[in-house]
Amino acid sequence: MTKKADIGSKRLISLEPEKWVKWLTSFTDVQVREIVNSEFQWISRESDVLIRAYTPEYGEFLLINELQLYYTGKLPRRIRAYAGLAEEKYQLPVYPVLVNILQSSYANIPQSYFSEFAGLQARQDYRVINLWEVNAEIVFERSLTALLPFVPVLKGGGEEYTVVGWALPTLHLLL
Repeated sequence: MTKKADIGSKRLISLEPEKWVKWLTSFTDVQVREIVNSEFQWISRESDVLIRAYTPEYGEFLLINELQLYYTGKLPRRIRAYAGLAEEKYQLPVYPVLVNILQSSYANIPQSYFSEFAGLQARQDYRVINLWEVNAEIVFERSLTALLPFVPVLKGGGEEYTVVGWALPTLHLLL
């Protein structure tokens, strides 16, 4: 069953998926091919947003967007599971990204999953973006529509100048 937060993130990202993917990956020449149905039969939860993308350098790949209100210690294992399932189902390399919306009690948020059992190792790297560390001005400078609702939690986003000075001229993006 899809959670309301998942539906909201899908809707926001679908407004301008190419700008979103460029921001998450820093690949300036990326092209979004489609937002993929990310339901996996083996688990009861969907990945937040799974996007099929392409760059001339890397070819076709999947971008896993895991948007979380707060980071929890269970996320690295879940990202590893999503990445493995997506790679198997679509036979494409995976670029997983964890976007944390609000700061949690975790001082250092890991950027990989690692486990070892009986001499065998498993590892999954992923990119971490903590919205409280992202400058609010980037939302308006790059017209990142998907991040507009998060401006108050971004760095400098709670300041009156940021909201009024930058947001008013860009309201046409939502209309």
